[in-house]
Amino acid sequence: MLVLVILALVLLVVDARWRVLEPARTAISMGIYPFERLMMAPRDGLEHFENWRDAASHVRSEKEALQRQRIELAQLATHAAQLATENEQLRRLLNVPDTATQEAVAVQVLYEPANVFSQRLVFNKGASSGIRPGMPVIDEGGVVGQVIRVTPFTSEAALLTDDKVSIPVQVLRNGQRLIAFGGNPSGKIEIRYLTADVDIQAGDTLITSGIGGLFPAGLPVAEIEAVEHDTASGFTLARARPLSHPERYRHFLILRIDEALEQGGSGSGSASDAEGMNDDD
Repeated sequence: MLVLVILALVLLVVDARWRVLEPARTAISMGIYPFERLMMAPRDGLEHFENWRDAASHVRSEKEALQRQRIELAQLATHAAQLATENEQLRRLLNVPDTATQEAVAVQVLYEPANVFSQRLVFNKGASSGIRPGMPVIDEGGVVGQVIRVTPFTSEAALLTDDKVSIPVQVLRNGQRLIAFGGNPSGKIEIRYLTADVDIQAGDTLITSGIGGLFPAGLPVAEIEAVEHDTASGFTLARARPLSHPERYRHFLILRIDEALEQGGSGSGSASDAEGMNDDD
């Protein structure tokens, strides 16, 4: 026993100071690994069974939720179809052209240009797919930005927060028409030069107004986060958080616009030209 104790102490000291026993430890570990797996087999089997049971329960709950969602969406689709029919009838009665439906091109992000002074995305489709400068880019949250440059097989879009983009918007709560500008260093969009008595407040949702024709009406744009009143100048500045998430997704939709609007609104194909048209409107 004394010899074994002394040997153990010597091995502890040698192992702590030098790595001479590392090959022996590796060999012993490889030798006992099958026995370790055998001893842990009951535990692993129990974990697999519990995971399978939880997964089956999760799948059943998701299936039930999807069935409920399918029924609700079917009801909403029926209601939307009824409203669309009534809207079409009213437009015919009022002799108003229907511009609500637009074709869209699905695109994928190729890369994001490394530029601290601009916020852009480059997509994998261009003029050969019918994309033109000035066309709006959207995702499931709302407006992402606007196409500013097109090649035959790629297109470049400026995001909402880019200083080259301005969008005619309106407050969903009261219909107040405004112009939203990018270029805020904090990644927000701004509503500038508002009068002190303007009816806008934190929490308001901004949607596209449709003025100018480049952006169809009713697309979500941003949510007002802060309203600042400048007593010196007498103007009010509102800052808003975009509702789209270009940093999360790789796929987006580009909405096509009419050729007449392209030529009249985009001009040279930059977002600043579209901005100028919107300001004139």
